[in-house]
Amino acid sequence: MLHFTKLAGTALAAATLLVGAANAQTVLRSSDTHPDGYPTVEAVKYFGDLIKERTDGRYSVEVYHSAQLGQEADTIEQVRSGVIDLNRVSMAPWNSLVPLTMIPSLPYLFTSPDHARKVMASEIGDEIAKGFEQHGVVVIAYYDGGSRSFYNSKKPVNTVADLAGLKFRVIQSDVFVDMVGALGATATPMPYGEVYSSIETGVIDGAENNFPSYESAKHFEVAKNYSLDEHTIVPEVFVMSKMAWDKLSDEDKAIFRQAGKESMEKQWELWDARVAESRKIVEDAGSQITTPDKQPFIDAMKPVYEKYVNTPELKDLVARIQAVK
Repeated sequence: MLHFTKLAGTALAAATLLVGAANAQTVLRSSDTHPDGYPTVEAVKYFGDLIKERTDGRYSVEVYHSAQLGQEADTIEQVRSGVIDLNRVSMAPWNSLVPLTMIPSLPYLFTSPDHARKVMASEIGDEIAKGFEQHGVVVIAYYDGGSRSFYNSKKPVNTVADLAGLKFRVIQSDVFVDMVGALGATATPMPYGEVYSSIETGVIDGAENNFPSYESAKHFEVAKNYSLDEHTIVPEVFVMSKMAWDKLSDEDKAIFRQAGKESMEKQWELWDARVAESRKIVEDAGSQITTPDKQPFIDAMKPVYEKYVNTPELKDLVARIQAVK
């Protein structure tokens, strides 16, 4: 009888452990360089809420905002190696690893944020996403990175000639370096987190980014001249480590894909509201917004396109993107 009781107790304990294992929660760590409340941060949180609900709590997401896990170049390596599970990063720093990402990074390729959204949500976005997998990540969603423009601490920029001699921080991407050079300015690649102090101390004269980044990073405090040239609309990419992805069941992969799509649509909504809010904040704080004629800027990009759109396949991709309405 005692032996039977011990066996029953052992079986019950084992069953309890199995149930506990089945219900155990996997917490996925996600990185973002932007501050809490920023549209990309909130979109990833929304993604986490969806998968937590749809997997009955088996998965959740913990978002480390404000570059807590490192700047973009650092977190790209971390997500590739599986140190972190998820990462939201601009597409431009992927250019050296995934060649097709150079195309959406080209200046004046997209005619508007809506055009960029339609392209990245189409089969063209799927085609570009395939290039990420051989580098250890899976694309979950593309977010809106907004229209990027130049801002500086020295003077208003109304023409291409006004850029001559100015030093601008750019994303660590050859496309961005060559774009600034083609406009007669000097490009200085550096991490996003170093921009404020570098402008303040005169290491650089300015940078280029969208209104929400210009506002949330407080760059408007040290660079009051914002020129709305809108040279690039570079998508943001939300990726998952392939190591983590491969552990998911087919059912869970479908849940993650759908949650990614819905988080993308949520981010668009949040983004549009934030652009208007951020522009008002910086204007109220004294930033001077100028709107130059874009055509001379577009004309100056000819050597950039000649350098990077240099095969029939890439020329076809650019033509297909431009044809999307």
